[in-house]
Amino acid sequence: MNRIRRKTLRGSILAYGLVIMSMIAIIMTSIISFVASQTKYSLQVHAREQAFQIAESGIQFYRWYLAHQAEGRTAQQIADFWATGGAYGVGTPYEAEYKDPNGDAIGKYRLEVTPPADGSTVVIVRATGWTYRYPDVTRVIEVRFRKPAWSEYIVLANDNLRFGSGTEVFGKIHSNQGIRFDGVAHNIVTSAISDYNDPDHTGGNEFAVHTHVSPTDPLPPSAVPDRPSVFESGRQFPVASTDFTGILGDLSYIKSQALAGTNGSLYFDNTNQGRHIILNADDTFSIRTVRSFVSSTNEINNYQGVWSTYPIPNDGVIFVENNIWLEGTVSGKRVTIVAANLISDSKKSVYIGKDIRYTNYDCTDVVGIIGQNDVEVYKGSETDLRIDGALIAQSGRVGRAHYLGSGATKSILTIYGAIATNQRYGFAWTDGTGYQTRNLYYDNNLLYCPPPFFPTGTQYEMDLWEEH
Repeated sequence: MNRIRRKTLRGSILAYGLVIMSMIAIIMTSIISFVASQTKYSLQVHAREQAFQIAESGIQFYRWYLAHQAEGRTAQQIADFWATGGAYGVGTPYEAEYKDPNGDAIGKYRLEVTPPADGSTVVIVRATGWTYRYPDVTRVIEVRFRKPAWSEYIVLANDNLRFGSGTEVFGKIHSNQGIRFDGVAHNIVTSAISDYNDPDHTGGNEFAVHTHVSPTDPLPPSAVPDRPSVFESGRQFPVASTDFTGILGDLSYIKSQALAGTNGSLYFDNTNQGRHIILNADDTFSIRTVRSFVSSTNEINNYQGVWSTYPIPNDGVIFVENNIWLEGTVSGKRVTIVAANLISDSKKSVYIGKDIRYTNYDCTDVVGIIGQNDVEVYKGSETDLRIDGALIAQSGRVGRAHYLGSGATKSILTIYGAIATNQRYGFAWTDGTGYQTRNLYYDNNLLYCPPPFFPTGTQYEMDLWEEH
């Protein structure tokens, strides 16, 4: 009996031992599997992070590449750069190895690039990064590069500016010279200089961007005070200047696009004194040759021939190698209209006296207006005048001359868009002539929907970043 019990006991111990060993084996296997899976996961997480850094490296490389290949070039040179098909990543993906700080190649990035459309500077770069150890673990980053257009400023100037008390401005303001601002600026105000002697009054040099709103700013070299009640987004000076002379290269390129008929663009020669253009809401424009105009009022007094009608080019340009008298309404069109003489020394202007209006205010309708000399509001202009558009006076100024006599005083001028002017702009005079009320409203759509072929800055900026 005892022998049977001892055998049973030994059998039970053996069974228990096998059970315990099996449990330990299962636990150890689970622990090893867990540790292995966690190690693999950690390595994959590390590989994902490395892939991200590699993709980001590809983006930074392309930013450097653009700086060396396209910045500082004329509009024509940049267009040629993209059109030749030799730009990295355009058409065929561009791949390059990524090396760690020790110089060891640990992975690659692939760049796929969408070049700018006609009339745009927007470049889309898609970068995919991966490591050699985990080639299936990829990270994808897509960014948008663009050159800021001149239409991004409510006022951009190459001369001194003064904004009086009660002025409220919502867009960016920049001048290559000094700015006195006594209103409220909701966006940043910048100047290319450090200080200047304001010609509007006597006294010592003042900050390049200053205010006389009480308490008046101290004089340099005092510290620049914070004035959030005047400069809500701050003021900066000195910053990089804007090259108004460089627009001549843009005008030459714009003319070439008009001659080539890009996107339906049209060119008109320098016959007589220019053209009168009326934009029609049915997507056409009417045009007629101006035989003569009164130089003292800048108003047409004689025509040649009859009106002709053409489709308004969408994302294109209307280029006249002479003066333009412009008015009308656009609906569903984005167009730039240029008055410039590039075949002689006689600079040409755009004259406005009747409304230029959009039908839609959502990027669908955009008008760029460029005068090689002035963008001038003529004497017989409407007493309540509205101009929707981005205006550039390349060598002259955006404004209204000092007209006297009957019709010299007007009521309200509203500009919805942007102003770039070489000389000091203005629509009113100290003797009470001109427009008594002047409303400047920045069109926020111009930030991402500039007029086609509009002049831009020299450097590409990254304005959109997202991971896919």
